[in-house]
Amino acid sequence: MSEVAGKRARPLAEWLERRVGWRKLMHESLDEPVPGGSRWAYVFGSGLLFVFISQIVTGICLSVYYVPSVDHAHTTVAFMQKVVWGGRFIRSLHAYGSSLMIILLVLHLTQTYVYGAYKSRRELLWLAGCLLLVLVLGMGFTGYLLPWDRRAYFATAVGTNIISEVPFVGPFLKIALRGGAEMGTLTLSRFFVLHVFLLPALIFGTVAVHLFLFRKAGAAGPPLRPEILGRLPVRPFFPDQVVKDFFFGIVLIAVLFGLSTLVPAKLGPVANPTDSTYVPRPEWYYLPAFQWLKYWRGHGVLIGIVLIPLALFAALFGIPFLDRSPERAPLRRPLAIGGFLLILGGFLFLGFRSGAEDRRDPAVRGKIVAQEEAETEYTKAPFEADEGPLALGAATAQAPRDLTPEAAKGALLFESEGCSACHGAGGGGGEGLVKLWGMKDRFEERQLADLLRHPRGAMLEGGMEPSKLPEPDLQSLIAYLRINMNARK
Repeated sequence: MSEVAGKRARPLAEWLERRVGWRKLMHESLDEPVPGGSRWAYVFGSGLLFVFISQIVTGICLSVYYVPSVDHAHTTVAFMQKVVWGGRFIRSLHAYGSSLMIILLVLHLTQTYVYGAYKSRRELLWLAGCLLLVLVLGMGFTGYLLPWDRRAYFATAVGTNIISEVPFVGPFLKIALRGGAEMGTLTLSRFFVLHVFLLPALIFGTVAVHLFLFRKAGAAGPPLRPEILGRLPVRPFFPDQVVKDFFFGIVLIAVLFGLSTLVPAKLGPVANPTDSTYVPRPEWYYLPAFQWLKYWRGHGVLIGIVLIPLALFAALFGIPFLDRSPERAPLRRPLAIGGFLLILGGFLFLGFRSGAEDRRDPAVRGKIVAQEEAETEYTKAPFEADEGPLALGAATAQAPRDLTPEAAKGALLFESEGCSACHGAGGGGGEGLVKLWGMKDRFEERQLADLLRHPRGAMLEGGMEPSKLPEPDLQSLIAYLRINMNARK
């Protein structure tokens, strides 16, 4: 029976060979010479490509239902999660896949660095890999907001506020990302375009360049001296390395399926910008940066947010040009390996430090636990379409109804700039927060503008940052404060 099937397949194979040249394609793809033969250390690149393809497939499935607007985003995600057959599983695959991509990319970069595979005409290959790291981190940041639940909203608000701290270009980048001073539908639509179209297109192009440069330079092989490496036997990529990549892919599938089935991704209540008690925390891979920024205030912001990160990125991208020695053995490169491990250990320390501080503070720990319980309850609750002002993400939900258009804009700015974190929803205070209501008689408009631009010492100690809003936005915020401070006494 097999001989008959083989005879029938030969004409088709020949027909495809004449029109496509598939034998040459297979030879180019699978017969890549690997110095020293296959190794399990080489599987991370193939695993990363597999997870990226999985992200594309699951992302397409999710985008069929998703609507990037504040009045529909959360509802459509909740509908997918709770109503659509297999929707919870697909969303969980996508959510866990984003974290797995970060892990695999760091492992792949670490293996490449430890093996010294950025040397010997592989500078551009390393640069393409570093660019992929930045793009994948960007994918994680832009995709985090799209569910428009409270965790996503407040974490993104913190992230975009951090971006505004970059001197000169920071305020412009914040407004460009948000589509304005406050977060709303324009923010969602911009993040959606970045996450679904622009960043994936850049990743596709960079992956293509990365693969082309890899095939051009050839496999680096184990980290040995050139004279020793040249004496090692050369084995083709197929079948040994293909088999290892295949089994690693099976492991990745098992991990993703297991997590998505046993611990499905959660979805919290719809974003409520007026919730002054919410404790925002970014996704785990941004925790080191979140913790790092706590140590820099005032004039030190320039050093901590700009100069040191720029120096690290310059070292990361520039290592092939800084380390020109042909030596690749890790033990013979103590300075390079030690520096890399120090930086990697620093990131891990900052991430664990952030979690430890949250656990050590009873008030913060209690709020985070309550937030997680609220997410669990909402995830288990039956589907209900979000209605009312909170579903619209309106910061005016608890503001006076007779706001002028300028004051209504100021209400949105009051929430998006994080003012409610210290003064409560609408400036009402409560639970140790500073109440603004009834303070109109103490300050004139110019005094409020001066206070917002140049906070007093006690205000700075309380965590208030000098306002960097453009003058029209600042006047809108003052208009809201003047109305709201006089509305309730």
